[in-house]
Amino acid sequence: MAAHATAAHSRLLLPRVISAPGASSNRRASAIRCVSAAPEEDQKTSGRVATVKNSGDSLMICRVLNGMWQTSGGWGRIDRDDAVEAMLRYADAGLSTFDMADHYGPAEDLYGIFINRVRRERPPEMLEEVRGLTKWVPPPVKMTSNYVRENINVSRKRMDVSCLDMLQFHWWDYSNPGYLDALKHITDLKEEGKIKTVALTNFDTERLHIILENGIPVVSNQVQHSVVDMRPQQRMAELCQLTGLKLITYGTVMGGLLSEKFLDANVSIPFAGPPLNTPSLQKYKRMVDAWGGWSLFQVLLQTMKKVASKHGVSIPTVAVKYVLNQPSVAGSMVGVRLGLSEHIKDTNTIFSLELDDEDMNSITEVSKQGRDLLKVIGDCGDEYRRI
Repeated sequence: MAAHATAAHSRLLLPRVISAPGASSNRRASAIRCVSAAPEEDQKTSGRVATVKNSGDSLMICRVLNGMWQTSGGWGRIDRDDAVEAMLRYADAGLSTFDMADHYGPAEDLYGIFINRVRRERPPEMLEEVRGLTKWVPPPVKMTSNYVRENINVSRKRMDVSCLDMLQFHWWDYSNPGYLDALKHITDLKEEGKIKTVALTNFDTERLHIILENGIPVVSNQVQHSVVDMRPQQRMAELCQLTGLKLITYGTVMGGLLSEKFLDANVSIPFAGPPLNTPSLQKYKRMVDAWGGWSLFQVLLQTMKKVASKHGVSIPTVAVKYVLNQPSVAGSMVGVRLGLSEHIKDTNTIFSLELDDEDMNSITEVSKQGRDLLKVIGDCGDEYRRI
């Protein structure tokens, strides 16, 4: 799919500030403030909201985000009207941050319809709370100013907003340095008021380091992170704590594998257990196999069920709270199957759940029995860049 990512450095150094050719003084200042930031003030951000920021850019988000990958197909047919009604119910319940991408089927269009409903039918305070985070995943072509602008304008039009709350940028092939050109043009659009905050998705620590050195004011990096995939808490978390950059996580409930549904289930025998019948279940089953296999995964589920029963909650609630408690994590994604199923009550329970040291340690102990996925797969995002 893409060229192999370069090998990880054996250790992480405090980034030097290197100005990009032609970088503005504002960008240089941004880089200086970022790399000289004080150690992270709050290891475990509490409450319903968190702020991601860099220099003068900041955005407040709900700590549990509504992930809209499921609108792209493979989870069932999405009815537009039902989906928008469901989005309104999530927002009414305080779950007001939506995460999407240019390639998630109709996700951006649904958000555009939804935000217009909010403007017309909800009080102005809700409009101030709602956030629409999108991603741009371009092919590795030449990143000219016009090309970047045209593509960002497509998302602005689809989402029916003059300014994107957050644009999270993905790049397939690190051997092509065009990602720096794209991010500089994206930063120009931010300075024009077309994007509020610039962010990344699935970048590794080495490239994040380079991006910060080049004065790009990114506020967050969205990465895969769960009790099984703890890679972000290694090299990535070290850089985040040095710079104040935050993580937004996905795959935190592993497409539903981290749930009672798969506790004591045998998925190796056809029709004997719950089917792995969605793209996310199939994807995260491969992560389980890479980590330690189904037997060890059952030990993990049993441990998490014990913690869940102690607090009167579900395994997915524990799974999300465990990751939210990790250093540098601002928010975690919970996928929403808009109009097909709804988990608003369970999701809101995450905010009131308090895991004590015994809970966290018991889960961590099992998690560490699996393989070190940093050694097996590589750093954050490397799973998308291996041939």
